[in-house]
Amino acid sequence: MQLRAPARMAATAVLALSVTAGLAVTTAPTARAAQMPCKPRVYYKINTSGVNFRTGPSTSYASKGLLYKGDWGKKIATKGSWIKLRLGQKSRTGLAKNTTGWVAKKYAYDCVPLQLD
Repeated sequence: MQLRAPARMAATAVLALSVTAGLAVTTAPTARAAQMPCKPRVYYKINTSGVNFRTGPSTSYASKGLLYKGDWGKKIATKGSWIKLRLGQKSRTGLAKNTTGWVAKKYAYDCVPLQLD
């Protein structure tokens, strides 16, 4: 069956729109993780992978799970070389947002605001 030129153009346009609409749905941005606020000595980000998130400030305390590079939280306490964090988002390993625990300070860093002169 041969389509006339206007009908062929209409069919091509419909096909192009359906393909474009389908691509728009599949390439739409997904929900992004919450960005860490930048307040020095308040918010800390984990700087390495596989860090124990502990119930207390030493290696003798049990681990609640692991934190990975990019996980972050708000500092709520410090003790020696340990920092207690409240997670700002669900961790990569599934620890819930607002879970509290301790990490060694050497595995976390706070943000440094950019100062423009």
